[in-house]
Amino acid sequence: MRPRSNGEEWGVRTVVFLSLLALAFVGFCSLGAWQVQRLQWKRELIERVDARIHAPPVPIPPKADWPNVSAPRDEYRRVAVEGRYLPAHDARVQAVTERGPGWWLLTPLRTDAGEVVLVNRGFVPNDWRGDATPAGDRARVIGLLRLSEPRGGFLRRNDPARDRWYSRDVAAIARARGLGEVAPFFVDAERDASGPEWPAGGMTVVRFRNQHLQYALTWFALALLSLYGGWRVFSSGRRLRHHGGFRE
Repeated sequence: MRPRSNGEEWGVRTVVFLSLLALAFVGFCSLGAWQVQRLQWKRELIERVDARIHAPPVPIPPKADWPNVSAPRDEYRRVAVEGRYLPAHDARVQAVTERGPGWWLLTPLRTDAGEVVLVNRGFVPNDWRGDATPAGDRARVIGLLRLSEPRGGFLRRNDPARDRWYSRDVAAIARARGLGEVAPFFVDAERDASGPEWPAGGMTVVRFRNQHLQYALTWFALALLSLYGGWRVFSSGRRLRHHGGFRE
């Protein structure tokens, strides 16, 4: 079997390297195109949510519609609900806000239809010692519909036995408070300008990271670098062959 010459070995290595660069080029282009699609999706999401939070309030979904509640259809929808708060059933969920550390104060509200929905009445600081539940008069709450947060807090898990809550897990809070069946969502109450200082409603953070354009440009730049690398390898091979750089 005749051993390969330097030129043949260089040719094989060149073909392999160019093939890898071609695969990288196609892969980077695919990732860039995917990020462009994600960019369009994120922009539509931001526009949809922005329209919802500034729309007139609508009634919360009735019990018959609870199985159909979903993020694409309902989350951040501005809603209104009327009823009476249930005393002695509040839950405090750890919160870190622009006003410092403290708690979200979640209180169950029984609607006129007899359904129970948790209302995040707002933020209270750690040293707050006010009345947890307002008097049993009728209450009308306007706020944003939010989905339950069953995954727990960052690096911490809810501990119902010790009444320690790090996320607004509606079902777990309802079980711990003996509330029975509750809505699979909660309502982030808006700020009541005529109400007391605490709890402070209207602190919902509606912010979506949108770095898909940067990611797309990065992938397309890597694709161009792969293309440039392939051109350099191909050009170097041609120059060596043209000048007799390969010896038997």
